[in-house]
Amino acid sequence: MNHLGDTNKMVSETPRTDEAQFGTGRVSVSFAAQLERELNAALDRIKRLEEAGDEMASRFIPIGKSDRDALEVWNKAKEAKP
Repeated sequence: MNHLGDTNKMVSETPRTDEAQFGTGRVSVSFAAQLERELNAALDRIKRLEEAGDEMASRFIPIGKSDRDALEVWNKAKEAKP
């Protein structure tokens, strides 16, 4: 769980799942399937964005230090895992 700002209120990392449980500790199959469809769509979008970024980076010719720094930032961001 994460804190919000300076408050002591905690927020769950899975608020939609928490809400869908209705106090039972379980979620419906249709809800789980919806989450999985959304995850797959998000992962597909990430893949397309990485491919587009790689294509742009491959055509980019760094001139100065800031250009090389930008490419390094791109590569680190691409490799970062949540």
